[in-house]
Amino acid sequence: MGRFVNGCESGVAMDEQRRSYRQRLIALAAASIGSLAASAISYGAAIYRAANPEPLRAAVPGETVDTGRWHVTIAGARVSDSPPSGRRPPEPQTFLLVDFEAGNRSASTAYLPAKLLTFAGLEAKLASPTFYLTRDKAFGPSLHPGMPERLTAVWEWPAGEMPPRELKLLIGSQVYKKRDNLYGASNWFDRDPVAIVSLTVTQEAARARQ
Repeated sequence: MGRFVNGCESGVAMDEQRRSYRQRLIALAAASIGSLAASAISYGAAIYRAANPEPLRAAVPGETVDTGRWHVTIAGARVSDSPPSGRRPPEPQTFLLVDFEAGNRSASTAYLPAKLLTFAGLEAKLASPTFYLTRDKAFGPSLHPGMPERLTAVWEWPAGEMPPRELKLLIGSQVYKKRDNLYGASNWFDRDPVAIVSLTVTQEAARARQ
C-alpha cells in the first residue's frame, strides 16, 4: 500500500513538473513571438518613414527655426563680388551670401556645422559655406550658449555663372546622443534638414576694383 501511495505521489509530482515545463515553454514561445512581432513592426515603420518622409517645414525669412542644437533665423540672400571681410580675391569672383541669426541652445561653446545651411539641388555644385560674424567680420567663429549672433554664410559661386534669382535654402538639424555607435561618447550629430526657405537673391552693386 505504501509503495502504491508513494508511486502515485511520484507520478503526480512528475505530471506537475511536466505541466510547469510546458507552461514555461509556452510563455517563452509567446515572448519570442511578441519580440519578433515588435521588431517587425518597428522595422516596417522605419521603412515606411524612409519611403514616405514628412514634408519639410516651409519657413519664411524672419522666422525662427529650431534645429535641435541651434535656433536659426534667415534674413535674406545676396550676391557680392567680395566676402564680408571686404578682401576681394585677385581675380574677379562671385560670392553668394546668406545673412542669418543663430543661437546656441546647448551647454557648451560650439562651431556652426557645415551642413547647417545648404541649397536644394546644389549640394554637388557648392562647397561648404564659410561663416562670418556680422559685428566684427570674424572668420569661422564659435558661438557661446545663450548668446545669439548675427552671421553671414558665404559660398564661392562657380566662375562664369550667375546664381539664379530664386533659391531654396535647406536648414539642417542636429541631435544629441549620450553614446554614439562608434566611440561610445556623447556628442551632437547631423540629421536631415528640418525646414526649407524660399529666398530671392539680390545683387549688390559692383564696386570699382582697386
